[in-house]
Amino acid sequence: MTDVYIIGSYSTQFKKWPEKSFKELTRDAYLGVLKDAGFANGDEIEFAWFGNCFMGYWNQMAIRGQVCFVPLVREGLFPERVPIINVEGGCATGSMAFHGGCKDILSGQCEVSLAIGVEKLFDPQKTKEEIFAMFELGIDNFNPEETIDAYKETAKIIGRQFEQGKDRTLFMDTYAIQACYHMWKYGTTQRQIAIGASKNHYFGSVNPKSQYKFEVSVEQVLADRIVSYPFTRAMCAPIGDGSAAAILCSGEFLRDLPSRVRNRAVRVRASAFSGGKYRAPDEPSLSRVAAEKAYKLAGLGPHDIDVAEVHDATSFSEIYQCEMLRFCPEGEGGKFIESGATSLEGKLPINTSGGLVSKGHPVGATGLSMIYELVTQLRGEAGPRQVKNAEFALQENGGGVIGLEEAACSVIILQKDR
Repeated sequence: MTDVYIIGSYSTQFKKWPEKSFKELTRDAYLGVLKDAGFANGDEIEFAWFGNCFMGYWNQMAIRGQVCFVPLVREGLFPERVPIINVEGGCATGSMAFHGGCKDILSGQCEVSLAIGVEKLFDPQKTKEEIFAMFELGIDNFNPEETIDAYKETAKIIGRQFEQGKDRTLFMDTYAIQACYHMWKYGTTQRQIAIGASKNHYFGSVNPKSQYKFEVSVEQVLADRIVSYPFTRAMCAPIGDGSAAAILCSGEFLRDLPSRVRNRAVRVRASAFSGGKYRAPDEPSLSRVAAEKAYKLAGLGPHDIDVAEVHDATSFSEIYQCEMLRFCPEGEGGKFIESGATSLEGKLPINTSGGLVSKGHPVGATGLSMIYELVTQLRGEAGPRQVKNAEFALQENGGGVIGLEEAACSVIILQKDR
């Protein structure tokens, strides 16, 4: 089978960019990834995958990527007639674009493919309630009662109520019930969730690309205002804007590139996906399925991974995904985080970017920003957050909601090319 390599990777800083348009954010990520790959322009690119979820809110549907690339085509920076496929899959959108690029190379139809994700979530003209309403499009809105009922029934098991309201966000409320169930079943504590949040805010403070650049102590995390128990604000990903991209190529194409590019190439060992369903509360999630697929494709196991980025839309998610990815036994994710295993000097550093809670979470760009962090780590270019001797890296990125889990999940394994 053809080998797939990342030769270019880039992410903008994630923040509130009210002055930047979708076209400008597209330009930023595209020119950044070209420069990283050592390309003067995009003449080598044969196919592109454009990830975005919420451009329809800004009155652009159907041909999102094509519209955003119009100026770049006119300026000779992106080749004419190159096909662009628009991708949408909730928070896993960027990873879906990446997966499409991998398939281009694996199929033999392309030597070089581009994956890009672009998102704007912040609108100064709208209230936070109006912005939060966008996220509710990521559930089954033909039969929303099925999702709500799944959480009401789970809450009932543990003697709680599934709360909703105009001043709340559905996604944080769903994560909160999952966290409360885990606390009820395994004894996971709010403090353990806070330890993970504090660790990631530290990583964010030393990442120039992150939305939040300040440390938050465990006590400060616990003292922050409650969003949806057990989550305080410091445990939840913020709203922001940004873009990220990757350029993928075949091993054959890589061999003819200059040594300065070859020496920074990162090999894609696996790119796997799974789909969500209405599962039982004690049934492993779709990320377990995606992880098993990825480990099998890569010929590796969880013990081989040196650094990981997981989808912590809330800090409980890092605890849970450590279990689903088999980094620790089920029910012991809280203790795993509390032990320091996921810190920079720990057994398995996780979310060295700052994670979604500190780096930020512009939905369509998130998956590719996680790839950017892992590529930076494997290249040894992460500065004060650099993991020593990292060879294998794993990304887990979920999107949307089907019952008690996401609608789609990506697990990608990367390897430092020797």
